[in-house]
Amino acid sequence: MNKSTIILALISIFALSCNQSKEKKMTQAAYSIYIGTYTDTNSKGIYKITMNKSGKFGELSLQAETKNPSFLSFANKGKNLLAINEINSLDGVGSVESYKIGDQLELISRKSSGGAHPCFVTEKEGIVLTANYTGGNTGLLRVDEKGNLSELMDVNQHKGSGTVEGRQDAPHAHSIWFQPNKNRAIAVDLGTNELWTSTIEDDKFDHTERIVMPEGSGPRHLAFHPNGKVIYVINELSNTITILKGESLQTIDNVNTLPQAFKGSSFTADIHISSDGKFLYGSNRGHNSIVIYAVLEDGGLELIGHESTRGDHPRSFSLSPDGKFLLVANQNTDNLVCFKRNKETGLLTFVDEIKAPKPVCVLFEK
Repeated sequence: MNKSTIILALISIFALSCNQSKEKKMTQAAYSIYIGTYTDTNSKGIYKITMNKSGKFGELSLQAETKNPSFLSFANKGKNLLAINEINSLDGVGSVESYKIGDQLELISRKSSGGAHPCFVTEKEGIVLTANYTGGNTGLLRVDEKGNLSELMDVNQHKGSGTVEGRQDAPHAHSIWFQPNKNRAIAVDLGTNELWTSTIEDDKFDHTERIVMPEGSGPRHLAFHPNGKVIYVINELSNTITILKGESLQTIDNVNTLPQAFKGSSFTADIHISSDGKFLYGSNRGHNSIVIYAVLEDGGLELIGHESTRGDHPRSFSLSPDGKFLLVANQNTDNLVCFKRNKETGLLTFVDEIKAPKPVCVLFEK
């Protein structure tokens, strides 16, 4: 073999190696996402899936076997994962769990959520808050730096009812949120048709006030505008988004989430705002769509359109940390769907989908 042939062979090997390296880089995971599920059919608990930088899914893997982990949240700046067990045990409560994050989730502790059928959990600076749907209350615990949960420290029991028979006969706390830059938590109660605001002092709920929402709304979740001046509450029963402003959370407007021509049955679920505050998204279960709004300078909403979720009952969705993608969980059709998000127009373009058992919560690792 002469010198020229050897050189050509080495160049060929080098080029092949570069192409393989490039292909491997293209398929490497850019995002890791935890999936909460209902385990009443073929799901076994909490799953994890990867997604590459093009929005294509990798393999789905079971991370922890547990019952009805229908909502997930991070704690200790992402070192731990919190999950609720949406159950009603013999003593009339559900539970909240903490996990160590690694190659597999490792259960650290499990404690009472404070009420039956918890459906939401969140953490800030070691304080853990839960919302218990059937219990009609919110719970308060602590989590230490190693991920150990304390015993239940306080419960704020809601009272009252709304006007929608069968859905608002009793309190149904659906979510609870730490208000940014304030020592205040806001609980969203579908049953009493109110927001319950409380300060947290000495590991207790204190100075609770109630803010009445438009009649028959059935408030479920909310999103804070990045400027801290506007709150958007998505209402399950009226298929609307209520815009609130100011320290007293005064109602400014109520915007419909469904097309005017739609006549079927539908109920909203989740709501998220882009990190730049320019676009707001909400999910419609029944119409099976993501509604897209442009956020105006005064905080108002301008409808852009609706994007089909390519599945039934889009319960939860999430924006990727960089805002490039929107990932939606379709509960009744057992599928996850990824859309690419245009940051200039807010519009969504389908990228990929994958089967996942009874998905109801999607949480991007940051």
